[in-house]
Order: sequence, then structure tokens, then C-alpha cells
Amino acid sequence: MKNIALTHIHESLGAKMVPFAGYNMPVQYEGVNAEHETVRNGVGVFDVSHMGEFLLTGENALTLIQKVTSNDASVLEIGRAQYSCLPNNDGGIVDDLIVYRIKENQYLLVVNASNIDKDWNWISSHNDLGVEMKNISEEYSLLAIQGPKAVEAMQSLTSIDLSAIKYYHFEVADFAGIEHVIISATGYTGSGGFEIYCKNSDVEQVWNKIFEAGKPFGIKPVGLAARDTLRLEMGFCLYGNDINDTTSPLEAGLGWITKFTKNFTNSDNLKKQKETGVAKKLVGFEIIEKGIPRHDYEIVDANGNNIGIVTSGTMAPSLGKGIGMGYVKTDFSTVDSEIFIQIRNNKVAAIVVKLPFYKK
Repeated sequence: MKNIALTHIHESLGAKMVPFAGYNMPVQYEGVNAEHETVRNGVGVFDVSHMGEFLLTGENALTLIQKVTSNDASVLEIGRAQYSCLPNNDGGIVDDLIVYRIKENQYLLVVNASNIDKDWNWISSHNDLGVEMKNISEEYSLLAIQGPKAVEAMQSLTSIDLSAIKYYHFEVADFAGIEHVIISATGYTGSGGFEIYCKNSDVEQVWNKIFEAGKPFGIKPVGLAARDTLRLEMGFCLYGNDINDTTSPLEAGLGWITKFTKNFTNSDNLKKQKETGVAKKLVGFEIIEKGIPRHDYEIVDANGNNIGIVTSGTMAPSLGKGIGMGYVKTDFSTVDSEIFIQIRNNKVAAIVVKLPFYKK
């Protein structure tokens, strides 16, 4: 089990630590619902330093990224980021990731912790272009400062105007007394804020200054459990739950990051799938009756016939109702379709809804 750089701090704060993707991670501090509300209404900090970071450098860096990712990275200017995925050869997804354009011929790829080795090997196997690849995952920490008060709470820590950084844009600037920190207007919560990339050797200073500056704004540490409820209320996919090696980006509703203006891994087959249509689709649903949907629960029709499976589910703290995502046969994927979730011996009614669940 690997520790992240701030494990000792999380333990001193009384965090419940759990094994996650090979790392010892803080899952919660004061409780999921309280931490969830902190992010929705104020400002909270996640330590997500288990995430992987690859640096790709060279004149063919973009060519390699275009080859292995589904989105069109050619539109990225320096200082912009893009959500994308790595398709495999069989119609599924190796991983989802964020691509940052750092310099003219340099890109940062941020991947899921559980897939670091898998992604590295996959991208390396396609690198016949002489692109210099560096796995810097073990050297860098990542703190996500999320919530509507994030800009105001953090402005004193940097010389740049945080309010001027647009969504999915970033700056490399001073932050918390450290030079050359990536300040990125990204995050997986839907409540605004930033993600801060810095070296492990600097992260304790950064953490302490964040909490000093944020104290008047009620800043609190937040664990991975609340990160999961926050992302689910937004209908954001979680790799390993909602997308995996066997789900296509088109089935997962990720057609918007699948650009057929270029050739990429398995693009011909995915293009055919788009033309012929998919047999199943990932949908969001709300429980109408009492009940909480969970991962791997069966989805059935009114007659009890299997029509799909739940991939993510929870009692949504911001909504006070059971919500979930799951794959269903396409016939049942339209908004307002009635479906049923098999919760133990009960067939619990639910309705397909338009994502996100949480509307600001």
C-alpha cells in the first residue's frame, strides 16, 4: 500500500483511511453528507494525489495524443485542458483522462490512479514517434479546492486573478509561496474551484497555506466518499463503475468527446457504431419510491425482465433522494422512461432523467 505525501496530516485530522487503487487514502473526516454540503455551499479540499501524471514532450507529442485519445487535442492552446478517453481495440475504454497543453510541444496527461501502469503501457505501445514520455506520478501531488467560495478564499495565495481562469483553462503561476504551480479550473464536483498540481516536497506548505487562507471561509478537508456523491449528482462517469474496458464511449454518452474528424484507436469501428446505433445506453435515473440503488443492482422492466445494470448509485445529499446511473437497453433510455431497480426482493420504481441530477 502506497502512502501519499500528506498521509500523516490526514491521519492527524482524524480521517478514516482506506485502501484505494493501491494507495492509503482519506475517505472521510466528519462524514460524507457534511463534507458534500461543504463543497456545494462553501469550499472544501480533496487530496487526490493518487492520480497519475504523464509528461509527453517533443514535436510529435500531439500526433501521439491524437492517435490514442478520442477527443481532438489539436484545438488545445497553451493553457487549456480537455476531457478525453483512451479507446481500446475492442470498442471499450482503457481509461478517461484530462489532457493539458503546457507548452508548444509539451502535454500533461492526468489519468486514474488504478490505471497508471495500464495507461502508461498502452500509450507507450503506440509511441513509435520518438515522443519523450515521463511518468511523474510519484513526484507530484494534486489538491482539489472545490466549491463556490474557492476563488475568493484562495485569491490571497497567488498574484494572478483566479476569477479570470475559465473552466478547463489553467495557469502556471505562484501559489502559496511556491513558484511554477499548475492552477487549473477543473474538478469533478460541479461546484467550481481549482486543482493544484505541485511537487511532493512543496505540498505540505501548500496545504497549510490553503487552510490558513480559507479559515475565514469555513474551509474543510473532504474525503473520497463525498467526491463520489458530488460527481454522481453531476452525472460524471467513474472509471471502473460507469465506464471500463467493455463499454464504448458512445454507449456511455461520451459521444461529445469522440471526434471523427481524425483517426484514432478503433475509430473506424466506433464510427460504424455511431451510424448503426448502440444496443445499450448509460442513463441517469431517480428512484420514485423508497430505496437506494447500488453498483451492480439489476435493472428490470415492469414485467421483471432484465434490461440492464446499475453502475453507480447513492442517496444524493443535495437532493434527498436515491439516484443512480446504469446501462439499459436503448428502448428504455429516453427521458421519463419508467424502469425498476431490483433492491433485494423488491422491484423499486425509478424514472430516467436528464443529467445532471444536480442543477445549480
